Amino acid sequence: MKITKSALYGGATAATLALTLTACGGGGNGGSASGGAYDKNAGVDVGSLYEPQNLDNTAGGGQGVTEALAGNVYEGLFRLTDDGKVEKLLAKDYKVSGDGLTYTFTLRDGVKFHSGKKLTSQDVKYSLEKVIGKDSQSARKSNLEVIKDIATPDAKTVKVTLSKKSISFVYNLSYVWIVNSEAKGLKTSEDGTGPYTLNKWTRGSALSLDRFAGYWGRAAANKGVVFHYYKNATALNNALLTNAVDVVTSEQSPDALDQFKNNQNYKVNDGDSTTKLLLAFNDKAKPFTDVRVRQAVSSAIDDKKLLESVWGGYGKLIGSMVPPTDPWYEDLTKVNAYDTARAKKLLKDAGYENGFTFTLDTPNYDPHPTAATFIKSQLAKVGITVKINTITPDEWYTKVYKNHDFAATLQEHVNDRDLVWYGNPDFYWGYDNKQVTRWVEQAEAAPTTAAQTELLKKVNRKTAEDAASDWLYLYPQIVVANSKLSGYPVNGLNSQFYAYDIQKKG
Repeated sequence: MKITKSALYGGATAATLALTLTACGGGGNGGSASGGAYDKNAGVDVGSLYEPQNLDNTAGGGQGVTEALAGNVYEGLFRLTDDGKVEKLLAKDYKVSGDGLTYTFTLRDGVKFHSGKKLTSQDVKYSLEKVIGKDSQSARKSNLEVIKDIATPDAKTVKVTLSKKSISFVYNLSYVWIVNSEAKGLKTSEDGTGPYTLNKWTRGSALSLDRFAGYWGRAAANKGVVFHYYKNATALNNALLTNAVDVVTSEQSPDALDQFKNNQNYKVNDGDSTTKLLLAFNDKAKPFTDVRVRQAVSSAIDDKKLLESVWGGYGKLIGSMVPPTDPWYEDLTKVNAYDTARAKKLLKDAGYENGFTFTLDTPNYDPHPTAATFIKSQLAKVGITVKINTITPDEWYTKVYKNHDFAATLQEHVNDRDLVWYGNPDFYWGYDNKQVTRWVEQAEAAPTTAAQTELLKKVNRKTAEDAASDWLYLYPQIVVANSKLSGYPVNGLNSQFYAYDIQKKG
């Protein structure tokens, strides 16, 4: 999985985007199916490499729980569409006070949880408090700690007061699942308001969802969805070829794409990814406390060659934490670009003319072992010795993310608009630049999205110049589907995979 705990699925500060009223649907835009009629009672089989660790996105459920349940089983006051827009969902309307500190939300009528309980303002209050609670592992926790008070004047009204202005507040709410405040055992069960209910989760195999007859919005376009989980890309591709699954949420084997490209029974979709592969330094641990060392390591690695070796002609170099879909994107690939002569000079200037040795903590799932071996070979050319320490996702979460017990690590960050983590010196990589922190704070309090964008462009360039991390490449987002399917999402936005618009021909 890409980032192993839900604590890393977000932290994204973003512009408050255009808000439009919507019910279920409208987000899928996968290929148009040809021939035959759509069968509204057909089931859809989805192939994935990312099984949930549990079913609670505030308890370390990981990428898999977001992929399967976000938007399908659970909904928020707002939702993030496949093209990155924010739309009203369970919120019928909202108002913001003149000082930007108080948000008053009016809930939609007629919404029920799968258990039959009516949605009330108490459920929204409970869900928000769950995200910012002491034991929460939610990525939204740090962003939503700006919440000072939550009042529920009546069953349909939620009044949220912030401790300071947050231009990204509504955007961040699109990630908060509204949960029945009376529900129990949510690590293995659910009680959401979405178009599907959980049928069964067979660990290590599959998770099935059924269309919810009592859904408040437009019914799902299919009878139900089964997420089938595979250990590797080869098994996933074989499942697609043998019709065991209808669609693969994220293709991880570019070498295998020709068999689908040259087959009229399949459609290969090259969408927009927000997933960055990072060589993340511990900026508070020597020798990476020295900006020249971080710059040297970045300049010693041929990112283009790495991307080509892992993904062939897919993916993109970006030179920073910001993908092209973010408003503050700028091509910074020339900053600390591949240059071994420069790398050697920087090492000499930093007092490491003879190099140094460090341990690279490497998750044990692809492409990390391959990338780690490549990095080790590249850095050896400038005198740096890399010891690869392969660890499991749970070990990574405890050792690196929680305890900050590492020198450098490989990890994927899937979210859009997550540059702002570099403004938090307590985040696992320990980057601490007071000016960057001020810019991030000013951007969040900005009066307009244009002002926010200009400030975050400064953050982007400064963190790139400082080599706060080495952003190796931006993943491609390749969704491969049977030609009988349409309406599936094609962009890898924060790991969500809305299934309710998927139609299948008989």
